[in-house]
Amino acid sequence: MRTATTRTQKYSANPSPTLYLAFELGWNTWTLGFSVGFGQPPRIRRIDARDLGALEEEISLAKKRFGLPPDAPVRSCYEAGRDGFWLHRYLLSRGIDNQIVDSSSIEVNRRAKRAKTDRMDANKLLTMLIRYHEGETRVWYILHVPSVPEEDDRQLHRELAALKKDHTEYTNRIKGLLASQGVKMSVRSKFPDRLGDVRMWDGNPLPANLQARLLREYQRTSSLEQQIDELNAEREKAIREGQGEALDQVRRLLSLRGIGPNSAWLFVMELFGWRKFQNRRELGAIAGLTPMPYQSGGRFQEQGIGKSGNPDIRAMAIEIAWGWLRYQPKSQLSRWYADRFGRGSARLRRIGIVALARKLLIALWRYLETGVMPAGAILKQNPI
Repeated sequence: MRTATTRTQKYSANPSPTLYLAFELGWNTWTLGFSVGFGQPPRIRRIDARDLGALEEEISLAKKRFGLPPDAPVRSCYEAGRDGFWLHRYLLSRGIDNQIVDSSSIEVNRRAKRAKTDRMDANKLLTMLIRYHEGETRVWYILHVPSVPEEDDRQLHRELAALKKDHTEYTNRIKGLLASQGVKMSVRSKFPDRLGDVRMWDGNPLPANLQARLLREYQRTSSLEQQIDELNAEREKAIREGQGEALDQVRRLLSLRGIGPNSAWLFVMELFGWRKFQNRRELGAIAGLTPMPYQSGGRFQEQGIGKSGNPDIRAMAIEIAWGWLRYQPKSQLSRWYADRFGRGSARLRRIGIVALARKLLIALWRYLETGVMPAGAILKQNPI
């Protein structure tokens, strides 16, 4: 009993009264939940979204409502989402201890149907915020916030990925429109000149309105191709001439065979350039490459990987793992894969490539942190 009492006092007693604030962020309105601890009915207020003046006023009124001094510390939280990090930076600038919470780590009722309102969400966040600061640090997962320059460095490759996705969408739309008339045709540079010569199944040319639409769709793809080329040129120039620790890491990754500019840039700007990992488990978790066991009573089974991390990192890691087998066949990781999965079925090889992707990602992290190359890996002759 004495030990339990001492532990409760350690986590529950605050040296000074604290105001807890939970945000439920919407596009038009924000729901604010205030409390000073367990057992106290929360104070719920609504303000216009992004109205910082109203936010300051509500914090001041909440301190008066709970009898706190004007200089009482404030601890807040909100879910990661569309609003990004700007609010977090503003709160820190006002001396408020804020946490951005991974939405998928928040506890929810497991019933098939459950009530959900902004007020209930704010109350839930408020309760978990108090638990977190009372010592239950694993009640949820907290995001690591990049600096403004680090966040800005992520724009180039994200825009490039979005443009490539749009280009594929437009190209597939052109092919689909042609296929609806029984025509198969490649979408290349001479597409507009060849379009007038295309004939349908009955020998007639494509209808005029369809041809006009196809030409407009092709113009969109041409514009996207130009923007993609410009971004690729900008990235290549930054790799050749740019200064900074992040670009140095990109160049070091590019020195390895099997690692190209897309993967090197993505790994550094999303992972290695600004995140600090304590161990390989944290790295595997953020990439969504951690196993998910299920054990209940006498039943035990593996559910596969978690897939709860960054999907772009996970997809690239698996793609690079296949390339590693081709370009680094004598490396220790490639030999491990060949011995364990190389003679298995296609399904077993696909399972094995996920394991190889995780091991390779960890090996690249250690290479950047310590300078130790993956065992047996070969360097390029002209990396840049």
